Amino acid sequence: MAEILLPRPAATVITVRDGANGYEILMLRRNLNSDFVGGAYVFPGGRVDETDAGARAEGLSFGLDDGEASRRLGLDSGGLAYYVACLRELFEEAGLLVVCTRDGAPIHLSDDATIQRLAVSRRDVNAGTLDFLEMLEQEGFVLDLRGLEYVAHWVTPAGFSRRFDTRFFMVMAPADQVATHDAGETVADQWIRPLDALEAHARGELEMMPPTTSNLKAIAHLSTARDVLDHARLRSDVVRVEPRIVTRDGEARLLMPGDDGYDD
Repeated sequence: MAEILLPRPAATVITVRDGANGYEILMLRRNLNSDFVGGAYVFPGGRVDETDAGARAEGLSFGLDDGEASRRLGLDSGGLAYYVACLRELFEEAGLLVVCTRDGAPIHLSDDATIQRLAVSRRDVNAGTLDFLEMLEQEGFVLDLRGLEYVAHWVTPAGFSRRFDTRFFMVMAPADQVATHDAGETVADQWIRPLDALEAHARGELEMMPPTTSNLKAIAHLSTARDVLDHARLRSDVVRVEPRIVTRDGEARLLMPGDDGYDD
């Protein structure tokens, strides 16, 4: 049981773009039938797979190797897999593909033939009949990691039936692509200003977990998508946050680091 409840490595990506009334972030609503935070609004993400690591994944990545990625995440090795995983999940769950050529040149994916072909590939990747890295090889793409910024590190509290050790990243949305939920794990998508999302959550209209609201609060005061990414790039204080569940007077409470009783 102890092994089953160990947190699994996971990666999540906060995707930003500029809107008419300020910058927006992409949020997806998890399927109500999901066995983990069903119905909640989340950022695209999921667990790190074995295929996200290794020489093949590194060969299909541009702008960052495992040594530098691991240094940024405070790991001895294996850091690149988190970067690869978050962009894979962004494609699987939202249909956005952050890629470039092998020499770093931009790739435009807005023509009808490419849109239709990638829609089929996304369906096959989600169905497990096509490997994500194989798709990149077939298309001649590599993942563009140059714009990914590491911003947060959260661990699911002990006591949950599923636990994740999640690294949060931030990236600019590709300007020539349209995000759509996968109609499976996620059932709705929307671009929303962080302040609006937090206000909707306070009114009980958007269900969100503490890591989501915490990340939104950290950037809600900024004005543009570029401001958000610049703010993220300058961060050097990412710390591991693991809430704790305690029972007081028969009622379960979630304590954050620094709360009274957390260290007990």
